[in-house]
Amino acid sequence: MDHTIVHFEIPADQPERAAKFYRELFGWDIKKYEGSAGGGMEYWMVQTVPTDAKGMPSRPGVNGGLMRRMMPGQALVNYISVENVDEFVRKAERLGAKVLMGKHPVPGMGWFAQLNDTEGNLFAIWQNDEKAAETRETVSQGVGNARS
Repeated sequence: MDHTIVHFEIPADQPERAAKFYRELFGWDIKKYEGSAGGGMEYWMVQTVPTDAKGMPSRPGVNGGLMRRMMPGQALVNYISVENVDEFVRKAERLGAKVLMGKHPVPGMGWFAQLNDTEGNLFAIWQNDEKAAETRETVSQGVGNARS
């Protein structure tokens, strides 16, 4: 498996303004995610390259998301594909990374965790898994894995 960037997230104080900026600058297709209505996290899907029927890029490139900034100084995050989030969190910690958010599900899509590298840079790891589902156990596990 290639451990490459498979997704990015751009935080914004005003997502509508940021979406307009990136649409006009690069011609990206940016649409508010329908699942973010009704009290969920506001999220916008950013398509920089066309996708196939499964939503995967149909040519080289990376698609991502745009979201309302949740805290001051929140940084852009690149998600890197791995075979197993649990194994790569442990490996990253052995190499000096700090876990900021332990393993969390994106139901029907996969699992992720967010870390700081040895230089303090934020990054995330991503494991595809269509069977990923949010349960009390996985949420508790993710919160328990976070280190301060």
